[in-house]
Amino acid sequence: MTTDAFIDALPKVELHVHLIGSASVPTVLELARRHPDGGVPTDEEELRAFYRFTDFPHFARIYQAVNALVREPEDVATLVLGLAADLAGQNGRYVELTVTPYAHHVVGMPMREVTEALDLASRRSREEHGVRMAYVFDIPGEYGVEAARVTLDHALREPPQALVGFGLAGIEQERPRYRNVFADAFRAATAAGLRSLPHAGEMTGPETIWEALDLLGAERIGHGTSCMDDPRLVAHLRETQIPLEVCPTSNVCTGQVARVEEHPLPRMIEEGLFVTLNSDDPPMFATTLSREYHVAADRLGLDRETLTTLARNAVEASSMDPADKKEIRDEIDTVAARHSEATL
Repeated sequence: MTTDAFIDALPKVELHVHLIGSASVPTVLELARRHPDGGVPTDEEELRAFYRFTDFPHFARIYQAVNALVREPEDVATLVLGLAADLAGQNGRYVELTVTPYAHHVVGMPMREVTEALDLASRRSREEHGVRMAYVFDIPGEYGVEAARVTLDHALREPPQALVGFGLAGIEQERPRYRNVFADAFRAATAAGLRSLPHAGEMTGPETIWEALDLLGAERIGHGTSCMDDPRLVAHLRETQIPLEVCPTSNVCTGQVARVEEHPLPRMIEEGLFVTLNSDDPPMFATTLSREYHVAADRLGLDRETLTTLARNAVEASSMDPADKKEIRDEIDTVAARHSEATL
């Protein structure tokens, strides 16, 4: 079995992918043509060029433009089901999809209708594509107090049945202004039984990761790559085995890493950190979850044993119940054993 065939056969879990960022080019074209006042290109070649980012703020502006095309609950369900279909084609078994309720709030969607769309989509994802769907509600940090209020209100009053986590994303440099507000929101969310799953250390230094751990009670960190700049933080993450959701192609596309060959993922593994592979915003970055495994093998030199560990890590770091985790672990082990037999 070739490495490419091994990766394609490997059952996968996605822990870091955004609803709007998961929209395929055909889906965005459909929405752009439906809402031509949105300023998003309606020509495929122009749309692909639209997705060539110069830096993170540029990416954020484009992301917001695409988000503005999602104006009705049925659009939300269509996006979720599109992601489920894409993951099913990659042997994806489970996904924790990040949804930003504030983005739907500002275009006038009632929270009840958004929740109904998410519930419908999670059921259909399992029935039609065999993909278990869970949700993480995240605060877009740059919008501050109002975004935190709306996100927490939706999570506590009208949560979808598959809501498992509470997150914080957006432009990290804006967070200090709202530090206490975010901390209060996370305390309320975790008291209600949601997991603390914020982004941190993507476009800022280790101090953001420390804040996520100390102020937000983070159980898992989105990105976290800047931890490598702080030996004390590396030691802490190694000791606690707090999972990191690493997204190599995303980091290159948003200018956080100059070249994929310079990505710190191999060093993070060598340091004994608990890492998982993820796609973040796959169509916007011209990637998939499977492609991230291919990049890890072909460009970062990770062997099949390490790729298997990454796949198992994602299962362990997920919010699935023990029986579902065991089912997917067993599938991964079967593929790994088949590979080992084929190489004897």
